[in-house]
Amino acid sequence: MVLFITGRCSRKCWYCPLAKERKGNDMIFANEREIHSPDEAIDEARLMSALGTSITGGEPLLVLERVRAYATALKETFSPSHHIHLYTALAPDSPTLLSLRGLVDEIRFHPPPEEWPAILNSAFLEAVTTAKQLGFSAGFEVPGLKGVNLLEPALPLLDFLNINELEWGELSADEMRSRGLELIDGLHNAVRYSAKWSQPLRHHRQVHFCPSRFKDSVQLRERLKRIARNTARSFDEVTDDGTIVYGVIEGAGPKEKHTLDLGPGDYEECGDQIELSWHTLKRKSQKIKGRKYIIERYPPRGIVVELTPL
Repeated sequence: MVLFITGRCSRKCWYCPLAKERKGNDMIFANEREIHSPDEAIDEARLMSALGTSITGGEPLLVLERVRAYATALKETFSPSHHIHLYTALAPDSPTLLSLRGLVDEIRFHPPPEEWPAILNSAFLEAVTTAKQLGFSAGFEVPGLKGVNLLEPALPLLDFLNINELEWGELSADEMRSRGLELIDGLHNAVRYSAKWSQPLRHHRQVHFCPSRFKDSVQLRERLKRIARNTARSFDEVTDDGTIVYGVIEGAGPKEKHTLDLGPGDYEECGDQIELSWHTLKRKSQKIKGRKYIIERYPPRGIVVELTPL
């Protein structure tokens, strides 16, 4: 589960990928759902059978007690084996790290590019060293910018270096254009040459490169499929993309249920409409009057992807 703990941040990174509605706003999201309490985060984690949680922002350490409250609730509910990793663009001191021990398993530090040329003498490397001494798994996570190879001297001291392919952002587009950057093609959100800039580091065992397309085609899809499997009704069809498909009859009543020969579990009444297997509806649609259609949508009761009239 992705736990977006706040949109507040003290840094002004020109490549920040946050959307306008989140950036700078003190909001909390569990995956794509806005929440207001640890209990709601737990509900979302159960919904997708989450094995772990990533705490991100904004800057999570600006709301340290909130991080502690949510992490405590998750650990107490799902057991200490529920893995929690936290992203931060700060270099926290020892007392701050101690306050997270037992609640966060891994810390992914984000040193800004201006720190990279002297990374061995930076506060971020000191924070990584302290975190490792306190029992955290610790390393860097950065975007694939030109000059990312400057982090190479720090690799022997890191548990990992995660490099994310640079992505074009809604609010960072002007900054990217001003630096001569462009999209890799007309289909993907990746910035041209980002993968190339990280290539010299990828032979190191600590380095992991995450392509832009992986987040959409693998991570998001797998999360949707988990949620769909956990929430689908007996007549819903779960697609390979993690969406659900079902049929709808508007203005339906007893006559339609009798005509379709629907038994318990074969349908659900939602106001003045019946929802049922799209296969059943399509097969018998000629016998039913009124508005009939097939819906494909994100779970649970999320955005409608496609509506096909019958």
